[in-house]
Amino acid sequence: MLKRPAIIDNSDLIYDAASEDSGMGIEIHDTLLEGRDYVLLPQEVWNQLYLWYGGGPTLARKVISAGLSQTELAVEVYPLRLQLLEVPKGDRSTMRISKKETIGELHRRACEIFDLNLEQVCIWDYYGHRKHALMNDMDKTLDDANLQMDQDILVEIINHGNNNASDGCASYVQDNGTADKEATSISLEPSKSNLNVAGGMSNKGMSKTEVVQSQNQTSSIRELDNASGHTGVSTRGSSCGLTGLLNLGNTCFMNSAIQCLVHTPEFARYFREDYHQEINWQNPLGMVGELAMAFGDLLRKLWAPGRTSVAPRPFKAKLARFAPQFSGYNQHDSQELLAFLLDGLHEDLNRVKHKPYIKSRDADGRPDEEVADEYWANHIARNDSIIVDVCQGQYKSTLVCPVCNKVSVTFDPFMYLSLPLQSTTTCTMTVTVFTCDGSKLPSTLTVTVPKQGRCRDLIQALNGTCSLKQNEKLLLAEVRDHLIHRFLEDPLISLSTIKDDSHIVAYKIPKLTKNTKYIQLVHRSQEQVTSDAHKISGWRAFGTPLVSVVSSDGPVRKVYLERIVKRVLSPMAKIGTLMDTDVTDSSMSHAGEDSAETCTSSMNSNDPKSKVMEPLELPLQLLNEDNVCIDLSSGEEAVQLPSSSSVTVYLDWSQKLLKKFDTCHLENLPEVFKSGPVLKKARTEPLSLYSCLESFLREEPLVPEDMWFCPECKERRQASKKLDLWRLPEVLVIHLKRFSYSRSMKHKLETFVNFPIHDFELTNYVANKNSSQRQLYELYALTNHYGSMGSGHYTAHIKLIEENRWYNFDDSHISLINEEEVKSAAAYVLFYRRVKTEDVSVSNGVQTCASTKK
Repeated sequence: MLKRPAIIDNSDLIYDAASEDSGMGIEIHDTLLEGRDYVLLPQEVWNQLYLWYGGGPTLARKVISAGLSQTELAVEVYPLRLQLLEVPKGDRSTMRISKKETIGELHRRACEIFDLNLEQVCIWDYYGHRKHALMNDMDKTLDDANLQMDQDILVEIINHGNNNASDGCASYVQDNGTADKEATSISLEPSKSNLNVAGGMSNKGMSKTEVVQSQNQTSSIRELDNASGHTGVSTRGSSCGLTGLLNLGNTCFMNSAIQCLVHTPEFARYFREDYHQEINWQNPLGMVGELAMAFGDLLRKLWAPGRTSVAPRPFKAKLARFAPQFSGYNQHDSQELLAFLLDGLHEDLNRVKHKPYIKSRDADGRPDEEVADEYWANHIARNDSIIVDVCQGQYKSTLVCPVCNKVSVTFDPFMYLSLPLQSTTTCTMTVTVFTCDGSKLPSTLTVTVPKQGRCRDLIQALNGTCSLKQNEKLLLAEVRDHLIHRFLEDPLISLSTIKDDSHIVAYKIPKLTKNTKYIQLVHRSQEQVTSDAHKISGWRAFGTPLVSVVSSDGPVRKVYLERIVKRVLSPMAKIGTLMDTDVTDSSMSHAGEDSAETCTSSMNSNDPKSKVMEPLELPLQLLNEDNVCIDLSSGEEAVQLPSSSSVTVYLDWSQKLLKKFDTCHLENLPEVFKSGPVLKKARTEPLSLYSCLESFLREEPLVPEDMWFCPECKERRQASKKLDLWRLPEVLVIHLKRFSYSRSMKHKLETFVNFPIHDFELTNYVANKNSSQRQLYELYALTNHYGSMGSGHYTAHIKLIEENRWYNFDDSHISLINEEEVKSAAAYVLFYRRVKTEDVSVSNGVQTCASTKK
């Protein structure tokens, strides 16, 4: 039987500080993932577990209908969080409420929070600080009312001698659906409080509201910027292009990609001019121009001088409408968003209103230059936009049949290059090794293992470094909170299941025979706990559990167990401590010849310790089958061990006993993966961006899933494929493929890529040798990803070309950085722009300079 689990502890899921808001209840962290951080249980199962183990707190969630047909069921882990504003008092509050609740329930709870009567209030959808709609359909759900997470709700008190709130509210609504500005004016000032949002940053964008009635006011009142959604947090001075984006909750992936596009000079000029005439309103592949307009509006706000941080809610709403995969507040891949934006903006701005049908012709031995120009002309006949002008290039794709040697050449457009990383396939793990025979002090070892390896790989690496004897083996265990969380006995357990901050211990134990059990020695120390003004002594686990073995198929004498414990502790005994560790006497155990490997006393006549024969008694307690502790101090009696494969023995350390041992060896276990800041240009094997590009262009066979249909053989063949760059764009976007996926797992490559900031020379990589233009690029922006998949954080490094200075864009926080800080192992998507070299040409590989006479 396994050890009885401890009480249920959900404290890691909730914020430490309890909410003072009556409408919020217990708040859980915004970045939790099911399966990794928590599991969902039916109410009956939770009730039974709570009855058995206690603990908590209870985090109840509703099951709601979901999906387009509303027939699917889903657990609403994160109910709507609404920001309530009461006018004219100006009080603020935050509430959590299910999106399947009715507007009537919202009314009831808002009145309860602000201590109001239902008859004296009306409630408005106040999204973006504008009165969008009067919420007076009491049976309508909040989901049907299209309320969004963290949006504002206006609770307006109507008390002008009118007992009917609906009539009172109606008098405030004009024909255009907005409120009479003379009734109430609202101004915002920065809040002194911070709101921690997902993505790892602190969002200082919350505001408190000061309400000033217009009657008898002589001072001017600053009204809300209804359209922008700005807050009172300044980013930097009045320089254009230094405006941050607020993190709406795990939207750092979106913010980083947007900032890179916004700071692309060609896009900045285009969207600040009148681009509306190029919007393709009829394109069935587009978003009816709405995505382009939303992006253009956001770009103009970000380039406005002296603006404060922008909350990109309108843009995110459009994004969620046209790309539901990016809806909600989960973390996403910034490159996937970037690919969608570039394609969506292209379709919205495609100058071709009616795409002609064009059938591609085979090369048939024609020169590559002729075929490439034909393919490009056909592409432009159907796709012509600012995105194509700036970001699209062309590569040559060559397929060769392995059977008939048929060669097929096509010239295809590309929007970006996704380069593979020839990543290091190994990593280091740090493990502390303990012996159970008392022969050595514990030692810490760092070994190299495959990144996607298994526990058997870790054991094999440790075997060669820890001097393992022929009759010994290693037992791996994961230690949490000074207890063994789990034994890693299955050699096929994936190392990726071990968290970076875990503590892994390896115990040297004898190769087990039958009737053998593990003994877990758990250390406890006494501490004072204050309760109701009284001090109560209690025992609490500390240090690292030790493991030994006992071989028995019947009762075992207590003295035998005590000597096993003494043997394990003997390397840490101080001089003058008698450690009688002799367990050779078979009478101590009923196991006879099957006893564990024996070890006699660690003290002998030549040992200075042995001169002081101080008897040592250890206060040991055995946890029996019924989870009751049995005192092992009276040594001659025999005890029946629990039937489980692991036996827990507590050692209660008194202050006197602690003085006899160097217990420092039991504390401060290192983390299995030593974490730290992202290393910058300090990788042992830096990977060149050029080598990534060469790997991308290297000829290789197609994978079986992508076999090619040979027109000559009339069968599917695993052809070889070769890519060549043919035509490069003005802005070259390079995606470093850091995230890899397999059927059972995902992982991120932390490889440092040494990419050039200046003079990214691609002339020799272009297959079109007739081109006289030098292909030279310079980095101006990049996105970074820090952390692991699903729980990381995105930022952007951007160069303001007019200033020739680099800045770090971290959501709403913008800071000046040195050019040396641009390179790091976090680099994810790189943005290069062509260096204008009108006076430089390349002919037959020799650079020449053209001059003009004046």
